[in-house]
Amino acid sequence: MHRESLKSVSRLVVKLGTGVLTDSRKQPDPAQLEQLVAQLAAVRKAGKEVVLVTSGAVGAGMGALGYAARPRELAEKQACAAVGQSRLMAVYEKLFAKHQIVVAQVLLTHDDLEHHERHLNARNTLVTLLQHGVVPIINENDAVSFTEIKFGDNDKLSALVASLLPADLLVILTTVDGVIENFGQQNAKTLSKIEKIDAAISDLAGGTTSETAVGGMKSKIDAAKIAVSSGIPLVIASGRDTTILKKILAGKDEGTLFVAKPNKLRGRKRWIAFFHHPKGALFVDDGAKLALREKGRSLLPPGVARCEGEFAKGDVVRICDQNGTEFARGIAKFGSQDICGHALPKEELVHRDDLVIL
Repeated sequence: MHRESLKSVSRLVVKLGTGVLTDSRKQPDPAQLEQLVAQLAAVRKAGKEVVLVTSGAVGAGMGALGYAARPRELAEKQACAAVGQSRLMAVYEKLFAKHQIVVAQVLLTHDDLEHHERHLNARNTLVTLLQHGVVPIINENDAVSFTEIKFGDNDKLSALVASLLPADLLVILTTVDGVIENFGQQNAKTLSKIEKIDAAISDLAGGTTSETAVGGMKSKIDAAKIAVSSGIPLVIASGRDTTILKKILAGKDEGTLFVAKPNKLRGRKRWIAFFHHPKGALFVDDGAKLALREKGRSLLPPGVARCEGEFAKGDVVRICDQNGTEFARGIAKFGSQDICGHALPKEELVHRDDLVIL
């Protein structure tokens, strides 16, 4: 039934990785861009809302500035992104115009989505563009982002955009057919469906060896965790297949489908869970873990064994068990100095309304 439900998708986010957008010279591949835009245009003309999250800006700039390999220096990467982003958008605008479709460039930093008012403003902008039949083309604002405020990679960015809207489906198109078991061996096979992302699934994911790409399969599985917790199915499939989107939306068995969790998080809880770089961590005992996970309680001072990091009242913190495994996130009602110094009144450290079980 899971694949059948994809037939009723009305709003989807499609992420295109560097590998499917560039040729062997690390330059944007005109034929690939043309066929991918044609697919997106067909979906849009079928009455569905489409958001495109694109990589390729740094790759496009590398070629223009004469780099053979992805530069390591931040300023060099940002220079490549600044040159490449405008080139990439010019190509997209021209290709979509052939299909009489208007596009809009939206460049985001992690700060834009972490700050609550800017988060809502970004959502309103995207929804308004979609209402006007526009295809928003989203990329990280690499020309000004730095390590502490980066999303990390566009797989994560695409999952956050899908969660922000929210979308009905996220599709990540890449150079492989999906999540592959026994990769590189004779008995290799693409997994059709993943219902639970456990350690065995995470172990199937490697990094990337590409000169232009960032994430690899690991970042795609991390993105899947965000999507499915937000109640959004994710399909990872090959961007070389010229009819892949049509087949996915027809419910065909293509790529790897990550099945969405039925009890999806509401908007504010999604914002707490996924859109922050947590500032610190609270380690809780088994009794507190049980009360939070099974009984829907708030976190009280007696349950906290120790705290780590510096954070202020109102910051998002990780909530971990005593083995160090993060199982929740929440907004702290007190700063780390108060909590670590045990100078606390007998009230909640994290209220259940501000707490998300991951």
